[in-house]
Amino acid sequence: MSLIKQFRNGLTRSKGGFIGRLGSLFGSGELNEDFYEDLEEILVSGDVGVETAMKLAEELQVEAKQLKYKERAQVKNLLFEKLVAIMSSDREAPAADQKPHVILLVGVNGSGKTTSAAKLAYLYRREGSKVLLVAGDTFRAAAVEQLEIWSGRAGVELIKQQQGSDPSALFFDAMKSAQARGTDIVIGDTAGRLHNKFNLMEELNKVYRVVGRCLEGAPHQVLLVLDATTGQNAVAQAKSFNEALPVNGVILTKLDGTARGGIVISIKDTLGIPVRYIGTGEKMEDLAPFDPAEFARALLEF
Repeated sequence: MSLIKQFRNGLTRSKGGFIGRLGSLFGSGELNEDFYEDLEEILVSGDVGVETAMKLAEELQVEAKQLKYKERAQVKNLLFEKLVAIMSSDREAPAADQKPHVILLVGVNGSGKTTSAAKLAYLYRREGSKVLLVAGDTFRAAAVEQLEIWSGRAGVELIKQQQGSDPSALFFDAMKSAQARGTDIVIGDTAGRLHNKFNLMEELNKVYRVVGRCLEGAPHQVLLVLDATTGQNAVAQAKSFNEALPVNGVILTKLDGTARGGIVISIKDTLGIPVRYIGTGEKMEDLAPFDPAEFARALLEF
C-alpha cells in the first residue's frame, strides 16, 4: 500500500471532523476576516494547538494579502507549504551504520509502545536486517507476554527475563548477545509506569546509560510513542520525556482512532521533535515511515 493511501486510510475518522471542515472552508468564497477566524478555530479543534493555529492563520493572512489573493482556494496551497515546512525536520533519522543500531522506545502505558516495537522490528526485518527485540518493560507481565507473541508474528528474536527483573541488567545482556550474534538492529521496549518506589525517568536514564556503556554512541535513536487519541495530552507527555531523555523522534499511534489529525503538526511545532512513524491500525503492516508532504496532502485532500 502506498504511503498516501495508508495515510488517507488512517485519517478516515478525521474526514468526518477536522479534515471535512477544513475542506469545506477552502471551497468557493472570498477571503475575509471570518475565513481566518474559522481556519484558526478548525485547526484548534483538530489538535493542531492554539499557538500553532494562531501563527498559521496570521501568516497566511499576511502572505495572501501580499500576493493579492482574493479566493479561499488560493490559500490552500500556501497552507500546504506551511504544513510541510512545520512537519519536516532538518534532522534526519540516524543511519544504521554502526552495528548493532540500537533503538529505545519510551512512552506511557497504553500508548501502543509494545506493539510498535514489534511492528518496527517487522519493518526492519522486511528490509533484510537481522533484528533483536528486547522485552524491557519487566514491571508489567502482560508487556513481556505481548511482545513474545508479536515477536513471533514479526519473525524476529526476543530477549526477555521474568517479571520484576532489573531492566538495565536485561539490556546489558541483550547488548552483549546482539554483538555476539552479529545483530543489525536492536529494538528495546521500556517501562511506561513503575511501582511507586521507583522513578520512571531515573529508571529509563539508567537503561540509556547501560546501553551507552555497552556500545559507544548507543542508543542511536530514542523514539517516543504517543497515542494520537489523547490530543494535547500527548504534547505534555512529550515534554516530560524530552526533558529526561534525548528524544529524537516520535511514533504516533492510533491515528485511525481519532477524528483529529492535527496532533502531528502540534508535536513538531511545539517541541521540535519530528514524527518518524505513524500507526494506522492493528495489523503488523500498519506502521509507516512518516512523510510530511504525503501527510499534508491527506489532510488537505489534494
